[in-house]
Amino acid sequence: MKSSDNRDHLKESAKLLPLLPGVYRFLNREESVIYVGKAKNLRNRVSQYFQSNENLSPKTRVMVAKIESIEHTVVESESEALLLENTLIKRYQPRYNVMLKDSKTYPWICIKKEPYPRVFITRRLLKDGSYFFGPYSNVSHAYSLIDIIDNLFKIRNCKLSLTQENIKLKKFRPCLRFHIGKCKAPCVGFQSEESYNLQIEKIKLILKGETSLLAEEIKEEMKIASSQLRFEDAQEAKERLETLNRHYSKSLVVSQSITDVDVFTLVFENNMAFGNWLRVVNGSIIQSLNVELKLPIDENREVVLARFIITIGERFAPLSDEIITEYIPEGDFSPSKIHIPRRGEKLNLLELSIKNARIFKIEKIKQEQILRPDEHRDRVLETIKKDLNLVDTPSHIECFDNSNIQGKYAVSACVVFKNATPSKRDYRHFNVKRVVGADDFGTMKEVINRRYSRIVEEGNSLPQLIVIDGGRGQVNAAYEALEELGLEKKIRLVGIAKRLEELITPGDPHPLFLDKNSSTLRVMMQLRDEAHRFGITHHRKRRSKGQIESELSEIKGIGEKSLQKLLTHFKSLLNLRSAPTEEIRKVAGARIANILKEYFDSESAL
Repeated sequence: MKSSDNRDHLKESAKLLPLLPGVYRFLNREESVIYVGKAKNLRNRVSQYFQSNENLSPKTRVMVAKIESIEHTVVESESEALLLENTLIKRYQPRYNVMLKDSKTYPWICIKKEPYPRVFITRRLLKDGSYFFGPYSNVSHAYSLIDIIDNLFKIRNCKLSLTQENIKLKKFRPCLRFHIGKCKAPCVGFQSEESYNLQIEKIKLILKGETSLLAEEIKEEMKIASSQLRFEDAQEAKERLETLNRHYSKSLVVSQSITDVDVFTLVFENNMAFGNWLRVVNGSIIQSLNVELKLPIDENREVVLARFIITIGERFAPLSDEIITEYIPEGDFSPSKIHIPRRGEKLNLLELSIKNARIFKIEKIKQEQILRPDEHRDRVLETIKKDLNLVDTPSHIECFDNSNIQGKYAVSACVVFKNATPSKRDYRHFNVKRVVGADDFGTMKEVINRRYSRIVEEGNSLPQLIVIDGGRGQVNAAYEALEELGLEKKIRLVGIAKRLEELITPGDPHPLFLDKNSSTLRVMMQLRDEAHRFGITHHRKRRSKGQIESELSEIKGIGEKSLQKLLTHFKSLLNLRSAPTEEIRKVAGARIANILKEYFDSESAL
């Protein structure tokens, strides 16, 4: 049986999977794929295997005991996951897959390369010059399309060799299909090959999803029949048009127009690159691999991409004649071999690979945060230092946020992050003293001045970075306070605006926009949100205290000392109103308890 440590590790790995559709693969100790599955939600589905064994069948428990690692590939939809799952099961033949393990595959619709072509469903994709459309993950959809074609056109389904010579020699006679109106008997010359092939071209349009021209043609046919009072023909045309409009397009996970290609994409994070490789053969994704690359100093993305392609080529040779990438790799790569798509299905394939690389990056960062917190911390701090162009590593960051209601109960909150994590014992609240009214700029200047003048007086360490929750006005006010203290060159100051998540620097008219997945922006947003939470909590307490103090001070017979006792114990007016008279008597005495009882009773009577 698998050790509990490894099971816990797999359980944690499952929690890092994305909440997206895709295909997962379980590998054993020999790195062989033992199971391939699809999921609408990868994290939820894979996590089920590592919950209580009581919910698993005996066979599943045996399989789970042999799992050593998990791989996955993200796709756009559940139907695409179904197609990719089928392809991978055919490739790896996993021991614990029962469904789809035989030679059966998803159906295609074939227009056979032959005189008077037949249109039929097949599970064999042949390179014989015939046209193939699909594959169709929903088998009933493929059959419904054949029904649509049968209803719209008169197509033969016999296996006769309809060469012109055989037709001239009158080797055939009309079959039952002709007699019931399902075909026009081209076998005996009742329909010309030109007329028949015109139908085939229209069928190709339907299977490609290009039905607008055909729909217009049927509409015109319906109008002409109606104007000539051929109402039965008009009704038939109307029914064909309705049938055509119910047609829906096929899945895009594979494409007959894309034959054999390799797709390479990279996303970067500080000194790391995260790559995804997809191999497409005969229009189907048959392999997918995510790779983490550590970057040497000052190496550009073109060199990294070239190394990635060469590494995959050595491991999974030979590469396809066509390689799809976002940009040209450095080195001796033939220009005809590298393709950078700008539109169409190949661009969709490239975007799918980029999506897999980005999700892989996020997972690796989360995994590093859990398993190697020190390494993760150092990487985040170095990223912040680089993105904000700091001189020193920002191991100490402070963030400020102001709160008030129409200028009343103005407070400010300061939260402190050390080594990119909250240091809650260093958090501070400030009740604004010198600013009157709703002056957010003045409040920010007062608080910054009070905070750092005290730090300087006490000889404590200054932060390397100050973050202001606000726009340019708050940032400039904070900077003025630092200038008055002579600290403007010792501490870097930035503001983060709420709407666009832009970073504002004093003296720079242009805000800094970071990638939404940047670890620097994530830390800035975490600081901002934590300061807001901490400030709002204090502001509510102060407002509540102000309200109870204001109301109790108007009641005759309650002095300052009694008022403070009630405030300290009950915290809010609501708590005081709902408190038993006996509890109030213990806190402030019988006289005060009777006064409050009479006051609250008189309020209730009103």
